[in-house]
Amino acid sequence: MTPLETAWERVCREAARLRPIHLRELFADDPSRFERFSYTFEDVTLDLSKEKLDTAALDALLALARTAEVESRREAMFLGTPVNETENRAALHMALRGGAAPPPGDDVERVRADFLAFAESVREGRFTDVINIGIGGSDLGPAMAVRALSPDADGPRVHFVSNVDGAHLADTLRGLDPASTMVIVASKTFTTLESMTNARSARAWLGDQAAANMAAVSTNLAACSEFGIPRERVFGFWDWVGGRYSLWSAIGLSLAIAVGTGRFEALLAGAAAMDRHFRETPLKENLPVLLALTGIWRRNAMGWPTVALIPYDQRLERFPAYVQQLEMESNGKRVTRGGAPTLNATGPVVWGEPGTNAQHSFFQLLHQGSDVIPVDFIAAACPRHADGDHHALLLANCLAQSAALAFGRTEEEARAGLTPTEAERLAPHRTFPGDRPSTTVLYRRLDAFALGRLIALYEHKVFTMGIIWGINSFDQFGVELGKVLAQRLAPVMRGESEADAGLDSSTAGLVTRIKELGR
Repeated sequence: MTPLETAWERVCREAARLRPIHLRELFADDPSRFERFSYTFEDVTLDLSKEKLDTAALDALLALARTAEVESRREAMFLGTPVNETENRAALHMALRGGAAPPPGDDVERVRADFLAFAESVREGRFTDVINIGIGGSDLGPAMAVRALSPDADGPRVHFVSNVDGAHLADTLRGLDPASTMVIVASKTFTTLESMTNARSARAWLGDQAAANMAAVSTNLAACSEFGIPRERVFGFWDWVGGRYSLWSAIGLSLAIAVGTGRFEALLAGAAAMDRHFRETPLKENLPVLLALTGIWRRNAMGWPTVALIPYDQRLERFPAYVQQLEMESNGKRVTRGGAPTLNATGPVVWGEPGTNAQHSFFQLLHQGSDVIPVDFIAAACPRHADGDHHALLLANCLAQSAALAFGRTEEEARAGLTPTEAERLAPHRTFPGDRPSTTVLYRRLDAFALGRLIALYEHKVFTMGIIWGINSFDQFGVELGKVLAQRLAPVMRGESEADAGLDSSTAGLVTRIKELGR
């Protein structure tokens, strides 16, 4: 047995020991669990006390991290070693925000200065609206951040179009004026099917305004020029910046237009602060590492395949979708960096919606469903605005939900206050099993700096989990096959060619039915 297999076996033994012990018992045996299992960095608190962990289990997880060489792989990433082995690339998104040094010759500061200067010119000019056309990382990051920082949005209104469904662009354009609308095409290669289809339609809508009202974030200067976007309005980035890590680059142009240079730089500074914490802090006090080890514990030791991400902040409503891409595209892998099958399951399903709305939809299943679904709660101690009693009620709900999941309601408690007849009939329905784990991430206030830290916290968590699983968190070949097949089917759906004889019977049948319905 290898040292890594031995470390995994130790973690599994601890899980077998803890599995039958209810969280109520863990708290009863250790009233100081919060002090023992909560961790801080600046004003960020990570509370793991409601996870089914104890000191022995956490020690086993930390030993697993060391055996998997988290520390040396972490340093390799920061030094620019090609940790994306399949594509022979570094993963140096930290260099975009000052958390690491960029490769020699890559003038990060100059490119940043150029796109921020352009952002200020748009803010000060004639534009009332900006449309960012992108998909995946070119959309989810800036769209999430613009919504999160909406109290700071004092520039033109910023809209996002990602879906190739024409309804997305049509609904966005309704009511806008081509003369006062800037369109940014965010596509690294300038070949992405969805983005370029939307870009061509947007260009047609702009009409005579297109030459002056379009910009691009891309590395394909020739394609941008051919499309009609001049060099001075094209802003690039480097192959060591993955799409889902690109918010910090010129992909953040739409965000900079919305909130201005100062707040964009505060976002970078917040992420850089988390970079330093992740790189320099011992594993046992390192927030991204501890969050990652909790994820490993949930996914592998306890066998829970999904996690709900619930921000108690309406302005973080797009954060679950952002983390969903970050985690599932990064760690949705079934082979190791060397190409062998992984030892363990990887990549949990990540999903969620803001609280308190979620409490009135899927929380029923979280509390009383047949499966255990861990939850990450995210909350700010202070609101961005004077809101009377609202924020107190919001936080009361957040804390109450995590407590209810952990401790539940026993049958005896469910019978309290009921007549014997009512108790016999209703107690089974009013009983909550509890013993359902959650982590809480708490910070002072959601501003640009705090948002930068929060995003980087989850970036480094995902990377750490990938190291422990032995996978490459920076490639995404899984998105390619569907794209290839779509390119093959597009001429058929347009009526430009007949269905390929090589199509499976289901796809061929659906093509025929669609054409019949479209007549």
